[in-house]
Amino acid sequence: QVRLVESGGGQVQAGGSLRLSCVAAGRTFMSGAMGWFRQPPGKERIFVASINFEGNGKQYEDSVRGRFTISRDDAKNTVYLQMNSLKPEDTALYLCAGAPRKFSASTYVPDYDYWGQGTQVTVSS
Repeated sequence: QVRLVESGGGQVQAGGSLRLSCVAAGRTFMSGAMGWFRQPPGKERIFVASINFEGNGKQYEDSVRGRFTISRDDAKNTVYLQMNSLKPEDTALYLCAGAPRKFSASTYVPDYDYWGQGTQVTVSS
């Protein structure tokens, strides 16, 4: 059974940086697209970033483009989200997701079959 485990969240002041990690545990899994989503309190899950299975195709939500960078290290079964110039509106629960049926990056929640439990990011002004 595949399990995705996120880490790296925390509390940071506006303008600061965090790097989130997501490890796929249980078996070798990273054969498809991977993504990061976020869920602010009381709101629905929304797309943040995605990377294709080769690591050379990426998509970003407009508000994070230029500030966030997604990457993957398949040898470590890990996907990363480097977050710079953080803003209070970036505060949310950040979830990692895997789409083994997809080769290309995807913004579409139903494309993702596996989800982690999330790691909380809180940005204070």
